[in-house]
Amino acid sequence: MAKLSIKPLADRIVLEPAPVEQKTSGGIIIPDTAKEKPQKGTVLAVGPGKKDEPVTLKVGDVVLYGKYAGTEINVDGKDLLIMRESDIYAVI
Repeated sequence: MAKLSIKPLADRIVLEPAPVEQKTSGGIIIPDTAKEKPQKGTVLAVGPGKKDEPVTLKVGDVVLYGKYAGTEINVDGKDLLIMRESDIYAVI
C-alpha cells in the first residue's frame, strides 16, 4: 500500500470506500442514478487521537460507516473519505 500524502489530525480517519456494486446478484445492471453510496471501506490512515481518547482503528481495518458520513476528498488521484472515528459503526 502506497504512503498517502495526507496525515489526518486528532480522531480523524482516511478511508477508501468499497467499489459501488454494478450489478445485482441476479445479474441486472444498476444504472448510475440508482446506485447507492458504499457504506464499507478500508482504513488508509489514522490520526493520533485526542489527549484522553486514543484512536482504536488501525490501517487496513475494513469498517462500516454511515451513508452520509465523512467528507469526500481527492488525494493523489484517488477518491477517499475523511471522517471522525465516531462516524464509524463497526470493524468487519
